[in-house]
Amino acid sequence: MKQYLIIGSGVAGLTAAEEIRKHDHEGRLTILSAEDIPFYYRIKLNEFIAGEFTEQALIAKKEQWYQDNNINLELNALVVSADRQTKIVTTADNRTFAYDALLIATGSNSFIPPIKGSEKAGVLALRTIKDAREISAQARNAREVVLIGGGLLGLEAGNALRKLGLKVTVVEFFPRLLPRQLDVPGAALLQTVMEGMGFAFRLGAKTEAIVGNDRVEGVALAGGETLPAQMVIISAGVRPNMVLAKPLELEIDKGIKVDDFLRTNQPDIYAAGDVAEYKGMPYGIWPAAMDQGKIAGANMTGLSLSYTGTTMANMLKVVGVDLASAGEIDADNKFESRAVTGNNTYKKAVFDGGKLIGLIMLGDTKKFNNLKNMITEKKDVSQIKDTLLSD
Repeated sequence: MKQYLIIGSGVAGLTAAEEIRKHDHEGRLTILSAEDIPFYYRIKLNEFIAGEFTEQALIAKKEQWYQDNNINLELNALVVSADRQTKIVTTADNRTFAYDALLIATGSNSFIPPIKGSEKAGVLALRTIKDAREISAQARNAREVVLIGGGLLGLEAGNALRKLGLKVTVVEFFPRLLPRQLDVPGAALLQTVMEGMGFAFRLGAKTEAIVGNDRVEGVALAGGETLPAQMVIISAGVRPNMVLAKPLELEIDKGIKVDDFLRTNQPDIYAAGDVAEYKGMPYGIWPAAMDQGKIAGANMTGLSLSYTGTTMANMLKVVGVDLASAGEIDADNKFESRAVTGNNTYKKAVFDGGKLIGLIMLGDTKKFNNLKNMITEKKDVSQIKDTLLSD
């Protein structure tokens, strides 16, 4: 009986487990999770902070699902070492787990830049349910919060805290919000909408230090301004969690390198999701984690399915506003494009010759999936460029 071991219980790990069970009903399948609740919707953490969701409502796969699929889920199982010769991994509490096929789906961790004072009480990041619990607890004794970084999870946390009555100021080094998803006009519209909600912004701003004694009292900016704050949330992106790369002697660069079959350089070890790097790219998006998890899981059972990449696309709700982007958003205006602006809506299509290569849709995302498929399929849209974005 084959022993499958998945480290990480995010979307890549769960999708892989589902796929393993489709092809092997008998093998022993274990998921090790460093967290204390089963797989949950990370994107909903802001609603938990705002008090709109309970922890139970966040959970996407209840315990019964694991039982029904004959999956052994081990919570609070932080893997700290692994041996590829004996094919055994060890957790922080000295439990050991053997494998015949191993998937590393350890995801990513919040990146905390080297800001002076970032170790003070009240400085937090939002990535996990544990982070969300801490933010909720700290919010009870705060009036003002500063978000360092205009990233998605940070903005969502800020919106949750705004709903709780806190004053929220966003400090962003870039001159615009969500630089990976929005160009200048799109970001300006989102900023206007958010200012109407009560957010304040300092864009193109550099954080000098987080000030206070043991606790946060404010954020000092280059130029002399100090923003009062009893709480700071850092939203400066994520880094792949590659703690197992060294003990397993895995090849890494920006992530753990994988081939077309999601295999690492070591036999019987696969990687998928935020931790994986495919053809020089760590995707870091939910659709790619699903695609990779599905292929890795199938291949762990003995199939040979190929991964060919995932179109970089996000469908999000930012502070309640629908936002979707895909491919080349062309923030520097290097390509031909068409843009349509409406009542709190902004849509842009980017072209390379007769091919659609990028999209931004803010406030109106109805046609997004159809248009994204045109990018993926490299369709010739020469004749419909002017009507592509119309209703």
